[in-house]
Amino acid sequence: MVKLLTEESSVQLDAEVIIVGTGFAGQCMAIKLREAGFDSVLLLERAATVGGTWRDNHYPGAACDIPSHLYSFSFELNPDWSRTYPGQGEIHAYLRRTAKKYGLEERIRFNTLVEGAAFDAGTQTWLTDTNKGSLRSRYLILGTGGLSEPVVPTLPGIEDFHGERFHSARWNHAFDLRGKRVAVIGTGASAIQFVPEIAASVASLSVFQRTPPWIVPRGDRPFTDLRKSVNRWLPGVMRLNRWRIHWLNELSALGTVINPKYMEWGTKVALRHLRTQVPDPILRSRLTPDYVMGCKRILISDTWYPALQRPNTELVTAGIECVTPEGVLSSDGRMHRVDAIIFGTGFQATEALGKLSLRGRMGLELNDAWRDGAEAYVGASVSGFPNLFLITGPNTGLGHNSMVFIIEANVAHIVGALKQARRQGATVVEVKREVQAQYNQALQQRLGRSVWVTGCKSWYQDKRSGKVTTLWPGFSTQYWARARHFKPDDYLVFATGSPAG
Repeated sequence: MVKLLTEESSVQLDAEVIIVGTGFAGQCMAIKLREAGFDSVLLLERAATVGGTWRDNHYPGAACDIPSHLYSFSFELNPDWSRTYPGQGEIHAYLRRTAKKYGLEERIRFNTLVEGAAFDAGTQTWLTDTNKGSLRSRYLILGTGGLSEPVVPTLPGIEDFHGERFHSARWNHAFDLRGKRVAVIGTGASAIQFVPEIAASVASLSVFQRTPPWIVPRGDRPFTDLRKSVNRWLPGVMRLNRWRIHWLNELSALGTVINPKYMEWGTKVALRHLRTQVPDPILRSRLTPDYVMGCKRILISDTWYPALQRPNTELVTAGIECVTPEGVLSSDGRMHRVDAIIFGTGFQATEALGKLSLRGRMGLELNDAWRDGAEAYVGASVSGFPNLFLITGPNTGLGHNSMVFIIEANVAHIVGALKQARRQGATVVEVKREVQAQYNQALQQRLGRSVWVTGCKSWYQDKRSGKVTTLWPGFSTQYWARARHFKPDDYLVFATGSPAG
């Protein structure tokens, strides 16, 4: 318990800063705050261990689609990655080691679910409600990420299905799929990883595809012991390789946010990959996207197309009419009798708060403030919500590079805000309304020229307004340059009792 004095009263705080989540975002925030001299930091974690997305997504074949040496903290490089694209277990182990190395574990309250939070204008603090009681802090920082709450479509008859059903992010390892008839609904990033893993062991596999994804070769390979030794003893080599990967990935942003015509090269690569792996012209046509490459997430796989050509696997492109107790009825009148349904239908990326209620000044609810689409200033601050910060908030997502790079820039901005408040003896830090408005107006203008608005529908867009609210419309280095330095003139920074201006 921390005791802080204000002009009005003595306020008992459970911590100066409360961070929600212990994945890459939450851990980076806690580590950098401690480096900056903030010792009163408490992390809240709904599960029994750290890891966030890489703890929850443990389906067969779960792996990162960014090379391992870039998908890690810049201050905690790992010379012992086993391969180009690490699996879920390896990334989760990395996060567990990091939490232990930096002494975060004793600052984490596990099995603590945040149910809501409200800003107390009288004390200029946040009161956070959890399943284990309420906690008060000066600052509240959300590191929950946008890919944490799975989407399960509401299908007619699904409640009457007699078999097993689950989402890929809630994989039921207790259910033995061997010899079972399985339906997979969805062909996104998760499905193209777990379908090849289960295809050989199930009796039959019906893959329901609504829209085919653009897929390019993965080129995954293990690292030799010699390479690991070089990385360990010559860390500069590892860091140079990290930057090489970063800048190669940056080039793909030319086609997504500069001019979609630059996607032509990537389209040729994807079509060649499809022709090479799928000789049947009929199946190949059903797997060929009819939208501009990049409008939806570009996927990487060397095993997806071969899995769909197994004798026990069928690609179903007819829509789903309903679910019956015995299976799935498609719109062409066929009954697909199955023992299990697995949803690979993604996450609520544009509704990351879900049912979480966050109330700012004057009782303003954040979900209400975002009714026309989520927006923030550099993805970190929202006007009307003092002392609240978001890590990987609206329009910070990437379709081409490492989110860990974005997280570190985001965190640097937030640390700068708290340091500025400490220097001024301030109790409130809030982005100015006009600054947020101008920033987002420019953001949406840039997004209007991007590949993401060329006609397809994706989880990049808000369902109500159609605005792209998840992705950053530029190079990741541009976000880094804009966000990492805190600019006091963009914010209201004042002490309790002072006018907000």
